[in-house]
Amino acid sequence: MDKSTVFGIVLGFLAIGISVVLKGVDPTALLNGPAIMIIFLGTIASVTIAFPTSELKRVPQLFRILFKESKSANVKNVIQMFGEWAELARKEGLLALEAKTGEIEDAFLRNGLGLAIDGQNADYIRDVLTEEIEAMEDRHSSGAAIFSQAGTYAPTLGVLGAVVGLIAALGDMNDTVALGNAISAAFIATLLGIFTGYVLWHPFANKLKRKSTKEVMVKYMMIEGILSVLEGEAPRVIEQKLASYLPAKEREKLLDESGANANVKA
Repeated sequence: MDKSTVFGIVLGFLAIGISVVLKGVDPTALLNGPAIMIIFLGTIASVTIAFPTSELKRVPQLFRILFKESKSANVKNVIQMFGEWAELARKEGLLALEAKTGEIEDAFLRNGLGLAIDGQNADYIRDVLTEEIEAMEDRHSSGAAIFSQAGTYAPTLGVLGAVVGLIAALGDMNDTVALGNAISAAFIATLLGIFTGYVLWHPFANKLKRKSTKEVMVKYMMIEGILSVLEGEAPRVIEQKLASYLPAKEREKLLDESGANANVKA
C-alpha cells in the first residue's frame, strides 16, 4: 500500500473536519445531499463526456496504482544486475545470458534482453524499446489527465451548486432564519468542489505523473544497460554509466560499494 496517498487523504479530511468544528460549524452540515450530488455526480458526468470509454475503463486500475506501492524495479539492484550480466557476457559470451531471461519478472527488460541475445543490432533494440516506453507514457498521461480534468471541473461545479442553492434560498425571504441556513447550505457545494478538486483529484493526477516519471526513468536505464552489455563494455564502466540516474550521494555510495566488492574478488 502507498502510505503517502492514504496519509494525505486522511490528513486532508482531518484538516477540513477540525477546521469546521473550530469555526463552530456543525460537521453534519457537510453531509448535504444536493451539494454532494452536484459535485460528485457532476464531476463524473463531466469526465465521462470528456474522455472516451476505452480510457474511462482504466479508472479502477488507476486507483489501484494510486493506493498500491509501485512495483518498479529498484534502481540499485538493476545497476548491480547489469554489472553481473556484463561480467558473465564477457567471460562466456552473450548467449550465456539466455538462462537469465526466465528469471526476469519485468516484461520490458525480458523483451530487451531477448532482442540482444537474438542478435538484433543496437539501433533496432533502442528503437523498439523506446517506442514501447513512448506508448506507455501516452497511456499514463491519459490516465493522469482524467484526474486532472476532474480537479478542474469540481471547483466550478461547486460554484454552480452554490448558485442553485442561492436560487432556492432567495425564493422565499420571509423567514430570515431559514434564509440564513439555506445560504449556508448553498456554500457547502463550493466547499466540497474546492476540497475534492485540490485535495483529491489534482494531487491524484500529480501522483500518477510522478510514478510514471520514475518508471520511465528506470526503463531508459534498462535500455542503456542492455546496449552496454551488448557492446561488451566492462562491468565497472556500465555501473558508472547507469549510476548517473541516481542522486549524487546514492551514486557515490553505490560506486564505492561496487569498488570494494571488485577489490575483494580480485
